[in-house]
Amino acid sequence: MKRSALAVGVLAIGFAVATPARADFAIVQFGDGYCRIWWDSAGVPWGTRWSKIAVGLPDYDAAQTALDGAIAQSMCR
Repeated sequence: MKRSALAVGVLAIGFAVATPARADFAIVQFGDGYCRIWWDSAGVPWGTRWSKIAVGLPDYDAAQTALDGAIAQSMCR
């Protein structure tokens, strides 16, 4: 019985470790026109004067590229 409990525990830990971490980023524009990279596109900033202009970006590099593009198009300061 102890061996089967140990085996189940090892398998559970193995599956938890093997699951890839998922981090998605968003570009948030605040009321004053400034934009920031937000580390969790499901999370929301405090306050009321903000909007998300890009959501679900897979990594920080993609978020930085999107932010640079928004700045180049004068959507953000």
